[in-house]
Amino acid sequence: METSYNVNSKQQKPKYMLVRGWMMSSEALRKLLIEVHEGRLDVDAALDKLKSLPYEDLGFAKLDHHRALRKGFPEVVFCQGKTTAQVVEIIQRLEQSNHTVLATRAGQEVFTAVQTVCEDAVYVELARIIVVRRGEGPVPGGKVLVVTAGTADLAVAEEAAVSAEVMGNQVRRCYDVGVAGIHRLFDQLEMFKWAQVIIVVAGMDGALASVVGGLVEQPVIAVPTSVGYGASFQGLAALLSMLNSCAPGVGVVNIDNGFGAAALANAITRLAYH
Repeated sequence: METSYNVNSKQQKPKYMLVRGWMMSSEALRKLLIEVHEGRLDVDAALDKLKSLPYEDLGFAKLDHHRALRKGFPEVVFCQGKTTAQVVEIIQRLEQSNHTVLATRAGQEVFTAVQTVCEDAVYVELARIIVVRRGEGPVPGGKVLVVTAGTADLAVAEEAAVSAEVMGNQVRRCYDVGVAGIHRLFDQLEMFKWAQVIIVVAGMDGALASVVGGLVEQPVIAVPTSVGYGASFQGLAALLSMLNSCAPGVGVVNIDNGFGAAALANAITRLAYH
């Protein structure tokens, strides 16, 4: 089955376009240098805009405002392990600098707190992701297909799918096509031809990644999940199975790391796009 979530529904124009609201992209830097060169911006004003280029020190966190320039997408906030107050301040500082904010592993209570400073924030509950749209958004990326073995893998799969979408990729979903009913996968193979990168999310034996890897020419990013009974060892069995895949072209990220799969897929599609 194919499902989708609209993470753009509350997109608004950026509120902060002044001194500290300069988005650190190559296009923005080029515009800044041209303005200085042509005398439309004095050196002190340009220097003020570049103050947060390396990072901004909050004491408990050093925000990497330069990351969009280096990596093509701003720093992502991993909410797990942080206090709600820390998450709120980090997100507020990022969005004030005109960065689109992607925050992962966020609970409902964190989202409620974030809404007090970012009313247009969007929460995708299944993925546990908060999105705050700012600026012009990332450079359009490629085509990513997210596949799951079972319905129990959807939370991790949606973390991957929503992250890839926010990074600028077109994303399609093909869920619940595991090896226990392999005919379900074969019925969907036409969709696989569309993708540039395929993310396969599977728990238990993790076998789906090898099956898909043997059927397609695209790179496959395998995501083991902690779904399964005792001997699955919270995803270790699936991880080892995927690492030992005999199908060429299968790479593996950490257990339950949907975001990591999306980041790698985005890096691949950006190279293809450019």
